[in-house]
Amino acid sequence: MDIQHLIDRLEDLIDEGRHIPMSKHTMIDEERALEIIDQMRISIPEEIEKAARILAQRDHVLAQANEEAARIVQNAREQGMQLVDREAMVQAAQSRAANIIEEARQNAESITGDTDQYILNALGDLQQRLDNMLKEVHAGIEHVHRTSFAPQQMSSVSPEAPSQSVPEPQFAPPREAVEIKLQTDEDSAQN
Repeated sequence: MDIQHLIDRLEDLIDEGRHIPMSKHTMIDEERALEIIDQMRISIPEEIEKAARILAQRDHVLAQANEEAARIVQNAREQGMQLVDREAMVQAAQSRAANIIEEARQNAESITGDTDQYILNALGDLQQRLDNMLKEVHAGIEHVHRTSFAPQQMSSVSPEAPSQSVPEPQFAPPREAVEIKLQTDEDSAQN
């Protein structure tokens, strides 16, 4: 029998009892009260056992819920750490990529600057050599003009014979040209 029902019956028994005037006491049917108490003694262990089963079940459900909550929290922490690690790795990779790009840009600028300087130096040297060669060519032309138009060749042309053509200029022998070339090479080597 349900313990709550037995308690209600006991309460009804007390309410039905007779009150002793001028006191707080009530007279009840002893036999009926003892019968209800006996039934309560029988029901209480069943109720206690039922409550113990419910408490054990509740403890088991709470333990499972706590384990599940701990597992969920642990998974959330691990996922959070993984996301933080990924974010840190992404940031580190982006930073490294930015550094590599900047380093490559600086290297390209340095190489470009060095290349430009090398080209300027090479063109300057070429210009100087060409200037020296032009000087040699002008000097050779001057020398050829001086030696080709010697005064004795000019005197052989008479003013009375205008119909005669001026002789072709005679070029210096190749030996003299080689000597001039050698002299100018030595001059350019000294410069």
